[in-house]
Amino acid sequence: MCDPTKLPSGSLWMCPGDDVFYNASIIWGLVGPLRMFGSRGLYQKMNYFFLIGLLALVPVWIFSRIFPEKKWIQLTNAPILLGAGGNMPLARAVNYVCWLSVGIFFNFVVYRRFKAWWARHNYILSAGLDAGVAFMEILCYFTLQVRDINGIKWWGLDLDDHCPLASCPTAPGIEVKGCPIFY
Repeated sequence: MCDPTKLPSGSLWMCPGDDVFYNASIIWGLVGPLRMFGSRGLYQKMNYFFLIGLLALVPVWIFSRIFPEKKWIQLTNAPILLGAGGNMPLARAVNYVCWLSVGIFFNFVVYRRFKAWWARHNYILSAGLDAGVAFMEILCYFTLQVRDINGIKWWGLDLDDHCPLASCPTAPGIEVKGCPIFY
């Protein structure tokens, strides 16, 4: 499904996370961290997240001391919550809403009210959810990605990317006819 040869010519879309090691070697080896995250870089404001990550621990610690009866505050792990945000470009917000709602429901509500059921079936449920995702990926592939089955043409399989600005540069100051200029 992530084969670039199957994409339309000139398409900039690709599988997220496919080129992690290649991109990291370019950033740290060829371009250099100063040009990416330094004063001349596009991502210089990302350095503030180190400070935010350090300061995010303080409210959790303070609230756990103010409300010691609330055990969920002590279970809050700010570095993990902030680290999960690093996957956001790869996942959509709906993925996190589903993960959070299922996680809270089964690990707080079901765990407290039906502890024996939770102890017996929670890992089976987790395996079932993972298998369901894998099954739906296969089902979506064969129903939506295979072109022209029995005369059915899906709208998402056109050769057009449905994004006229997909080939426009996003670096500041570069002018290309028909594309917006970023400053």
